[in-house]
Amino acid sequence: MDKKKIVILDAWATVPGDISWDPIAAMGDLTIYDRTPAELVAERIGDAQIVISSKVMIGRDVFEQCPNLEYIGLLSTGFNVIDIEAAREHGISVCNVPGYSTMAVAQMAMALLLEVTNMVGMHSQAVDEGKWVESPDWCFWLKDHIELLDKTMGIIGFGAIGQAAGKMANAFGMKVVGYSRHAHPELDDEMTVTTTDLEDIFRVSDVILVAAPLNDDSRNVIRKENIDKMKDGVIVINIARPGHVVEEDVVEALKSGKMRGFGADASSTEWTDDHTPLENVENCYLTPHIAWCPYETRVRMIDIVTDNLRHYLDGDRINCVNP
Repeated sequence: MDKKKIVILDAWATVPGDISWDPIAAMGDLTIYDRTPAELVAERIGDAQIVISSKVMIGRDVFEQCPNLEYIGLLSTGFNVIDIEAAREHGISVCNVPGYSTMAVAQMAMALLLEVTNMVGMHSQAVDEGKWVESPDWCFWLKDHIELLDKTMGIIGFGAIGQAAGKMANAFGMKVVGYSRHAHPELDDEMTVTTTDLEDIFRVSDVILVAAPLNDDSRNVIRKENIDKMKDGVIVINIARPGHVVEEDVVEALKSGKMRGFGADASSTEWTDDHTPLENVENCYLTPHIAWCPYETRVRMIDIVTDNLRHYLDGDRINCVNP
């Protein structure tokens, strides 16, 4: 039987030459593109049966131009870049990679928090600029640091990532209040309690971490109306989707001092050529959507993508988001 044609549309952002695609190449006739602009998606898929992609938008128009397409393997957990309903109508299986980056994302949440509280990057840069040598004292600090011991972290979205971050916060001696739409009394203990009341999070938290999926309950949850309910000097970290945050309201809160610091690994403008209003704002720390990207995490992702495809070729489907 002829091998199926496999096309990877945006390989570079996931595997910039440091992980082999050979296990996938062994399962078909593989063509790899580092990046694919929107106008070339249908042309590059062509008569291929299998597509592997991360952030390329694939919708109904592509499915109609590529009638041989039968399987999309996502290099991600999220699948909002695919028109799932149109894929189902065309008999195309879409499989994702759940849970591969839970610990890496929680780790990034803590890295952003520690940057707000300890400002390692700022002080390292100051040393590089010679300010330590010039200091009349044996040490110096540019801004007051914050100790996390006995502070309360409120986590909006207490799923796998939220719970992992909560355990890390506990290790710093923080108390954790986890918000979920459904009660989870089994998770309550001496250092962690859960609540179904979002107002509790705003009222008690010194640090608020957003780790929720984006839905009607969480969209724009970090906005002026809710920021006003938070403690003065609150720190907010968004490790989830940009749609959770009204960025202009965060800028205002940072400038007024209502918010002590803000960190995020996502921006409302990350899919565009526009600049976010959060850029170059004091006490704001942004990273370019990289929480998921440690080498070990990406190896795990590729292993799962490979396993998903192997199961499909064997007549089975796992991690399928449109059964």
